[in-house]
Amino acid sequence: MSTPELSCEEVIERLFEYLDRELDTVSQHEIDRHLERCYDCFSRAEFERRLRERIAATGSQQAPERLKKRIRELTG
Repeated sequence: MSTPELSCEEVIERLFEYLDRELDTVSQHEIDRHLERCYDCFSRAEFERRLRERIAATGSQQAPERLKKRIRELTG
């Protein structure tokens, strides 16, 4: 017997746990299957995934030395 398909509301409600890989394997696969057939939820998941990547990347960039020097002069 197959499990019932998840609704869009259920997927969105669990999206952050899905993206963080905090769900059990069965739940992860259920959401994978839903995202394969639902463009709206797939788009939302991709937006959130890309946003997380951009945020993570901004934390790893160094400020230019010129900017650091200017800040030191202003707070000096």
